[in-house]
Parts: sequence; C-alpha cells; structure tokens
Amino acid sequence: MLKEFREFALKGNVVDLAVGVIIGAAFGTIVSSLVDDMIMPLVGAVTGGLDFSNYFIPLSDAVTAATLDAAREQGAVFAYGKFLTAVLKFAIVAWVMFLIIKGMNSMKRKQETAPAAPPEVPADVKLLTEIRDLLKK
Repeated sequence: MLKEFREFALKGNVVDLAVGVIIGAAFGTIVSSLVDDMIMPLVGAVTGGLDFSNYFIPLSDAVTAATLDAAREQGAVFAYGKFLTAVLKFAIVAWVMFLIIKGMNSMKRKQETAPAAPPEVPADVKLLTEIRDLLKK
C-alpha cells in the first residue's frame, strides 16, 4: 500500500497540482496587495475618500463605532465593504486567469496550425519518380 501511495504521490500530475496550489496561494497574496494597497486607494481618491473596508451595517443597537474594527468589538455587524473588496479581488484573479488561458490557447493554436515539413524523400525514390514521370510523357 505504501508503494502504491508513493507511486501516486510522485506522478507528474500530483506534483504539478501541488506546484499550482503553491503558486496560486502566492498569486493570491499578490492580488490582495494589489487590491488593498493600489486599487482601493485609487478608488478612494477618485470617489473622494471612499473606503469600502469600513462599510458595514450594525446588527444591534449597541454598535455605535464609525470604523469596522471598533464596531466588531461592540457587537455583530454586516461588513459588506469587505465583501465588495473580496469580490473585486476575485474579479481581478478571474480576469488575469482568463488572459493567461487565452494567451496559452492562442500559442497552442499557432503551434497546431504551423505547417508540418514534408517528409524527406530518399534519393532513389525521387529518381524513380522522375523516371516514371518521363515515361508517362
């Protein structure tokens, strides 16, 4: 059983999947930084200081804070601003993945449509073909 597991774990697809998951996690960190540190501040600057991360609806009368972190300490809140940020992150990841897959598909199509070189004809076959063609005339 251990031998079967080792063979399974060392197959190319499993290793490729593991590498993909690790790179995906790193890519997720990059996208989070892109959204949180670059895109959302631009959105805030364009909209006059709008900050989605602090948008929330208090779910109890005890919540009176103006920021999400302080409001969470006071009670339950519906943090829809964080959700909007997560949706934006997902949209960015989906768009980047779409562009990557589109690029890979176009490269694959170019490789498939490249004309194959004609097979090399041996000299004796070429000579016999020329003789046959001369005799037909």
